[in-house]
Amino acid sequence: MDMNVMKKKKEQKLVPQHKRSFWGNLCYYKEYYLMLIPGILFFLVFCYGPMYGLVIAFQDYYPLKGVTGSKMVGLKHFRALFTDPFFLSVLKNTIVISFYKLLVCFPAPILLCLALNEISNYRFKKIAQSVSYLPHFVSWVVVSGIIIEFLSPSRGPINILLQNLGMEPIFFVAEPKYFRGVLVLSDLWKSVGWGSIVYLAAVTSVDPTLYEAAEMDGAGRIKKIIHVTIPALAPIITVMFIMESGKILNDSFEQLYNFLTPSTYAVGDVISTFVYRMGIQKMQYSFTTAVDLFKNIISFMLVVMTNYIARKTNDYALW
Repeated sequence: MDMNVMKKKKEQKLVPQHKRSFWGNLCYYKEYYLMLIPGILFFLVFCYGPMYGLVIAFQDYYPLKGVTGSKMVGLKHFRALFTDPFFLSVLKNTIVISFYKLLVCFPAPILLCLALNEISNYRFKKIAQSVSYLPHFVSWVVVSGIIIEFLSPSRGPINILLQNLGMEPIFFVAEPKYFRGVLVLSDLWKSVGWGSIVYLAAVTSVDPTLYEAAEMDGAGRIKKIIHVTIPALAPIITVMFIMESGKILNDSFEQLYNFLTPSTYAVGDVISTFVYRMGIQKMQYSFTTAVDLFKNIISFMLVVMTNYIARKTNDYALW
């Protein structure tokens, strides 16, 4: 066979990936695409399929009539939503509590990661990591019981200390002015260790020669953290902040449900507890669906806006 013909056939076989058509890639990587099918079907059936139920936000929905038999009422429930004084109070509480959590709980895993990264004793480092991870696996039912007992005005160690100092005992969980602080600190204790995992994983990818070069330039431990570790974490910090911004209205129902008392409703009633009370207890399904749809739209807008700002300021973003 002529050498030129053989060379031409070889070149045809070695077509670069970027020059293949969509169908060419599909055939070439068919095994990988087949592996995607179960995941795609899962999301279609259990995530996107139920979204059809959002239509009841625009209906006067009755379970006996179903979605197809219930009357369409347009934006009636959204108008009721914005004129409901209880919802406006709930919205304010949700934003304030989420802002406090973002302010305290977002930087805490980063600081923990930086502290753990500086531990040279391998065994102690692993023990410290394991201890910090454990609260994540404890149910909010158990956590709330522990904290309520810990802050008990009669036998809690905090109040015993206050009494020994000549002060009156305080029932922190039932006092409106302390309630949000209890929520933030309990969430911090439960999530800080688990949240640091992603940052610790990013730190392991830092080139050790960068630390060696910084040492040769006379940088101490603090300067190495500032000029090497934190810049290496900047992309993942940005991505995590974008994702957290979408959770401003997505409060923790389990936490609030276990801590909330009638005396703290004014400062602790949030969207999730409001939806539970109106939807499950009062069976106002259409109204609560409208609340949830509003919450998700705002969350999506916050993610898009934060991503846009991140892209414009430091080139690190989700898309």
